[in-house]
Amino acid sequence: MAAGVTMAESGGISASMVPSLSVVIIGRNEGERLERCIQSLTPVRESLLATEIIYVDSASTDNSRELAARLGARVISVTPPRPRAAIGRNAGWQASSAPIVLFLDGDTVLAPDFVEAALPQFADPEVAVVFGNRREMAAHQSIYNRVLDLDWIVPPGLVEYCGGDALMRREVLSGLNGYDEGLIAGEEPELCWRIRARGYRIVHLDRPMVGHDLAITRFGQYWRRAVRTGYAYAEVSARFRGTASPLWERPARRNLIHAPAMMGLTIGMVLLALVTGSIAPILAGAVIIMLLVLRTAAHVRGRVPELATRLLYGIHSHLGQVPIFVGQLKYRLDRWLGRGSELIEYKTAAEGRR
Repeated sequence: MAAGVTMAESGGISASMVPSLSVVIIGRNEGERLERCIQSLTPVRESLLATEIIYVDSASTDNSRELAARLGARVISVTPPRPRAAIGRNAGWQASSAPIVLFLDGDTVLAPDFVEAALPQFADPEVAVVFGNRREMAAHQSIYNRVLDLDWIVPPGLVEYCGGDALMRREVLSGLNGYDEGLIAGEEPELCWRIRARGYRIVHLDRPMVGHDLAITRFGQYWRRAVRTGYAYAEVSARFRGTASPLWERPARRNLIHAPAMMGLTIGMVLLALVTGSIAPILAGAVIIMLLVLRTAAHVRGRVPELATRLLYGIHSHLGQVPIFVGQLKYRLDRWLGRGSELIEYKTAAEGRR
């Protein structure tokens, strides 16, 4: 167990009863969203003989720990010098006892029939991970939720990696020492790379698994989240560069070209307009960007029928490259200076209690 981890137990199943399923929920300042998450487990607890719920709290400043204990979860508090989702997930599964572990984020709500539908997949001994669809519960709350909701859509079947919400074999986690606690993000794809390297399979079921509450309502949140994504791209892709199965190398490299090109186009057209005293260069640059947006919107028409949402997603796909680029630069700067990575949060305690 990681340094700085303390445990406080409350509720849960009898110590003499081996659970059929262990549910590990991680959170930080989730508030009412955590209550919704734990309550969504009621159908699972009623259908399985025994289900243990473990809530791992990362130094919340609200009442998340007390709330989880009141709802019957075992509570583990982790207080490492540098908070990581991976630390919370590891503390949770290491304290679990069931052969299958369900990982959830505290800002999600589990679909009532997903676990029952997913567990038969583990009859195949080569299947180590099973997960379903994550979608935003309040996609129309903001334009940010609206476009980021589309990022959760992935093809069904055998895939390279899962997200934070997934069912996993505990013995596989144990054999690989779980998640890498040095990563500030991207810990699930990194773990899945190691799982596949052992010959196991990762299955995505095309059915609802969780509703998610991203709660991004301001551009600053959107920017910080994209910076974190860029940091993860750089860190994880560097780790597997040169291997037979590189991970995130293509999107990381593409971003290093895409973002400077977009910034160069914008700045160049503005400077050219100043030099020539004409707005024609700015208009030309705007047309080029709009054509790129329209092309991306056309590519995602199979994900969503609404034209407005597709156009917003097209803008996001190009605008978001800039903070992702900043995140990649931040990773390289940290490595050059020899300093450890810090958690990049996009929600404050107040925002976490939404």
